[in-house]
Amino acid sequence: MSVTENNVSEAMREGVVIPATSRAERFISHDVEAFEVPGGREENWRFTPMKRLRGLHDGSAPASGSATVDADAAPELKIETVGRDDERLGVAGVPSDRIAAQAYSSFTEATVITVPKETKASKPSTVKITGPGEGEVAYGHLQVRAEQFSEAVIVLDHVGSGTYADNVEFVIGDSANVTVVSVQDWADDAVHVSEQHLKLGRDATLKHIVITLGGDLVRVSPTATFADKGGDVEMLGLYFADAGQHQEHRLFVDHAVPNCKSRVMYKGALQGENAHTVWVGDVLIRAAAEATDTYELNRNLVLTPGARADSIPNLEIETGEIEGAGHASATGRFDDEQLFYLQSRGIGEDAARRLVVRGFFHEILVKIGVPEVRERLEAAIEAELEAVGV
Repeated sequence: MSVTENNVSEAMREGVVIPATSRAERFISHDVEAFEVPGGREENWRFTPMKRLRGLHDGSAPASGSATVDADAAPELKIETVGRDDERLGVAGVPSDRIAAQAYSSFTEATVITVPKETKASKPSTVKITGPGEGEVAYGHLQVRAEQFSEAVIVLDHVGSGTYADNVEFVIGDSANVTVVSVQDWADDAVHVSEQHLKLGRDATLKHIVITLGGDLVRVSPTATFADKGGDVEMLGLYFADAGQHQEHRLFVDHAVPNCKSRVMYKGALQGENAHTVWVGDVLIRAAAEATDTYELNRNLVLTPGARADSIPNLEIETGEIEGAGHASATGRFDDEQLFYLQSRGIGEDAARRLVVRGFFHEILVKIGVPEVRERLEAAIEAELEAVGV
């Protein structure tokens, strides 16, 4: 049975429990009360330290502040602040967990960024989202709209302190070509839970890059869907967790129409006691999605004892008429052969370890396409390595 927002809500009111046996049946709703308060044992929450969510999950964290949004955008882009009654909001996807539904029902104003039809942005655009401040809670909503045949590069830069939950929409029109870089570079106290909805039109191309460095707890959940044939999405991620940090990335690629392509590649490094990363990658190829071409990969590099990486790729196929599908995951420590090779050529052990880490991340960094962002991330990675003496 294919579960929709309405029939699941009805089933829940009648006390019927529907097991999540397939991502095709995942529950979605804008209604916060349609979701049960998670206890931490549910599949969607079993890796998340619930006490560190500061009440985002159970309704005990009302908004007490607001995040600020500042843009340094290409002149061709249109940036608006709109009310929650704007009919464009919500078209890219529906919340799939209680925190996303809470964020959707709690924001008062949304930011809408539009790339006009047949327009190529003259420069990358940066949108800075600053948290509400230490001890404060805020909810937000942001939408990026790329109209037909448009091209743009947009950087979402998350900084500051506080507790913040939001929904981010990317509505990519027919034959549009967009690169988005979402950077989570929060202060040490910050908690950020974000559901990101990616919707691609016919022959649309989207490169979606998630970079997670700072924060106490960061959980980003991107979902990609295709509105018509020919869509091509590349989902890339880089994360680096220090002692005590929890970084969680949950992806879902929903192939429901024919002739679409998806590529997923996330890489993470961990160091320090109780550093914890979680990567869950779900890909669903529905019966109607013939000629689908998909592959997902996750790699984790554990730099010190006491750190933990969980990696779970899932691939569900409902038709045999596909171009290709696969997934891979690996978690490990330094490659001794690589270190031996470098040391045998006169490179000291510390320098050799740094080279290995840089090489590990290089495949992601070269794909970013924004020199300023790439240089900033390279400097941040170098600072992380210096902090632990790698």
